[in-house]
Amino acid sequence: MSKIAKTTLLVMVLTIFSKFLGLFREQVLAATYGMGMQTDVYVTAMKIPTILFSAIGGAIATSLVPVYSKIKESKGKEESQKFINNLVNIVIVITLFIILLGNIFTEELVKIFAIGFEGQKLALTVKFVKIILWALIFIGMNNIVTTYLQLNDNFKTPGLIGIPYNVIIIASIIISKGTNFYVLIIGSLIALISQVLFQLPAVKRTGFKYNLKVDFKDENVKYLIILILPVLIGGGVEQVNTLIDGTLASTFGEGVVTSFNYANRLYGFVSSIFVVSILSVVYPIMAKTSAAEDTKAFKISIKKTLNIILMFIIPICVGTLVLSGPIVKLLFERGKFNESDTIMTANILMVYIISILAFSLRNVISRAFYSLHDTKTPMINGAIAIVFNIVLNIVLSKYMGYLGLAIATTIAAYIGLVIFLVTLRKRIGSFDGKSILATAIKSIISAAIMGIVTSICYNQLANVLGVGLISQVIHLGLSILVGVVVYAMSIFILKVEETQIVLDIIKKKIK
Repeated sequence: MSKIAKTTLLVMVLTIFSKFLGLFREQVLAATYGMGMQTDVYVTAMKIPTILFSAIGGAIATSLVPVYSKIKESKGKEESQKFINNLVNIVIVITLFIILLGNIFTEELVKIFAIGFEGQKLALTVKFVKIILWALIFIGMNNIVTTYLQLNDNFKTPGLIGIPYNVIIIASIIISKGTNFYVLIIGSLIALISQVLFQLPAVKRTGFKYNLKVDFKDENVKYLIILILPVLIGGGVEQVNTLIDGTLASTFGEGVVTSFNYANRLYGFVSSIFVVSILSVVYPIMAKTSAAEDTKAFKISIKKTLNIILMFIIPICVGTLVLSGPIVKLLFERGKFNESDTIMTANILMVYIISILAFSLRNVISRAFYSLHDTKTPMINGAIAIVFNIVLNIVLSKYMGYLGLAIATTIAAYIGLVIFLVTLRKRIGSFDGKSILATAIKSIISAAIMGIVTSICYNQLANVLGVGLISQVIHLGLSILVGVVVYAMSIFILKVEETQIVLDIIKKKIK
């Protein structure tokens, strides 16, 4: 196996392990606190720093690579490390300023994220936010340190930071229940700090030496900011949608914010494992063909990537629609998380999971534009999608309640997808839309068959095996396995072209 293949496989394995540990963290939180005021407060407080910097972190990671590589190649390792040092210090200064403003206008900041919070709930959230805002410094540093290590061929250390993070939060949840609720937010702050501390020994081994020098006039920093801004706006659509949904969800009573959070976690779990893994394998081909100015190969790589995404994500959408209730029940329904909480979370998940296809395809198209050195178009398209989401959220939530928020996000996601497809076609011409449509139709037919068989299988096994925890694991697991086999057979019989590509990738990894 090549070095690139080994690295990709390592990153995939570490990502999967970290996501499973994160899912266990959510299970512990649900069982310990259920879906009431305390979880709404904690989820909202944690959402503020993570949403503020998840989009920024992604933009930094995307934009930092070419700037750092250019400096290292033209001026050497020492100059590239000075640039990283300066960038870290600038981020610290900026985040300290944001923290200062956040502590002055904490209540107003909370209202942006949870407009429906009032009284004790609002007061407690404000106190939590004042504590967790200090995490902004370390989240900003973490984004830079992670990218720096990956640029120096260290993918293992960044892939492991989720372990101490999740372990510390899990411990904080358990300890806080027996002592004081504030232990949970303080432990979460320590967990976020641990991500940076965990990577510092690896940074030191690269020969990096830190100093306090700050230079805002550095031309490389200015150039990085120019690259970051459009990528930030174009790539922050999902984070903004999450913010909008969470803000409006806070107006629908206790537990709704937490329910949206759990549905988002499951959505993110699927997205990280499947979509990110697929893109990590096929995206380099797209970038290489664009760099070589091979238009035909570039279009083929886009078509194949979109088809592979369709082939994987459509059955996941259908499977989740069929089994959303059992999945949420198995993962969360214990302790203080009751049956009504399961129903609410499952309903939101059923709607949200449909949008994963649109967001996944848009991620591919965005990367196509980035490969063409065009960051402006994804930025404009993303802004238009956000406007649609805001309008639809306000309208649909008025008539359909909290479910209207999830439906609005899903509709806006597909409107955004259509805009992305149209603009990409205008930019590069046709990229074999008939083949993409054929793959979509075949995948939908196969997934529909799979969904029917899976539903029948689950209901029959549930009648035979009962409702205990072990029984739930067995009949849900067997139902999913049967569904996978049925879907695989269906797409093979219908001769989906990309099936062979996936088989070839698996064979190469096995070898």
